[in-house]
Amino acid sequence: MSPAKQRFTAADLIRGQNYIVKTTFEDYDGAIHRIGEQWRFIEKDFLPYDEGLSLFVEMNEQKVQIRLQWRDETQGKIINNFSNYVQET
Repeated sequence: MSPAKQRFTAADLIRGQNYIVKTTFEDYDGAIHRIGEQWRFIEKDFLPYDEGLSLFVEMNEQKVQIRLQWRDETQGKIINNFSNYVQET
C-alpha cells in the first residue's frame, strides 16, 4: 500500500518544482489549464486587497502568470484544494 499524497494549496507550491495538471481548471482570466499541462513553479505574489494570488510558472520556456482570486465565488475552492488539480512530477 502506497503512502497517501499530501494535500496542498496553490500558495504551498515549491519554487523550482515541476507540476502537471491532473484536473482541468479555469483561472481568473478565463484561461483553461488542461490535463497534461506542465510547468515549473517560479514564484507567487499575493494582493490582499483583491485576494489575488498570482502564480508565475515557466511553461514552454516562457514565464507565464496564472491569476487566481481567493474567494469562494471565484477560484477559492481551486486554490484551497490545489493538490486535486496539479501534482508534482
